[in-house]
Amino acid sequence: MVDDAQDPDTPEARGGAAATIPTAPPGAGRRPLDRRQVLGAAISFIDEHGIDALTMRRLGGHLGVEGMALYRHVRSREGLLDGVVETVVDELYGDPDVFLEPRHGWQDYLQRLAHGVRRIALAHPAVFPLVATRPPAAPWVRPPLRSLRWVESFLDALTGSGFSDEAAVAAYRAYTGFLLGHLLLEVSARGVPISSHDEESDAAPPPPGALDGYPHVRRLEPLLSEDESAAEFEEALEELLERLERILRESRRG
Repeated sequence: MVDDAQDPDTPEARGGAAATIPTAPPGAGRRPLDRRQVLGAAISFIDEHGIDALTMRRLGGHLGVEGMALYRHVRSREGLLDGVVETVVDELYGDPDVFLEPRHGWQDYLQRLAHGVRRIALAHPAVFPLVATRPPAAPWVRPPLRSLRWVESFLDALTGSGFSDEAAVAAYRAYTGFLLGHLLLEVSARGVPISSHDEESDAAPPPPGALDGYPHVRRLEPLLSEDESAAEFEEALEELLERLERILRESRRG
């Protein structure tokens, strides 16, 4: 069993959570609340009690207000969960070890981003399954990099480093698939249930103009929209078998 204090991505090793999320203290009573405080309180509640325990009434009680008071800041429980996911993913922007652009090459950029996402998963293991399951901003946006800004950052980093459009999109799919699969297994190993009782809903195409500030995303949307799930599974399986074959050869030499 790994000692969390020795794992550089855990909150214990970093002296706290991945980033500071403003939250009202429990029983805040009549103190004014804002949306970010409500979302921060929801994250803290899920961290402590789990996603299935979260209701508007219970969160209101946690904050010392009526549950109905929360509807001034979020439209519904579903809207609350979407806000929780957005807030947690935004922790990447506050991580000093994660960059929006490659400063020391694309490999360093991807390593930093991967560890940043892992730090979020380990800081909020009960929240991370929501990152995987909530409807994304567009059908081809793949968790855990759910933000259009991070998709744009990823594509810009790789195409700017010499990747073709097709190679950059393939790398985006392989990278997110690796992160999602590994981190879901990791939080599951910590006792977090991965299944959710949330209502199922399909992601809708982004509305007109939503991609105007993301030129790489807009240009590569047709490639991003292609369903390559089966091919990706086979490629990942082949890569795994090749890795195991190398391990076998090395073990025979030993």
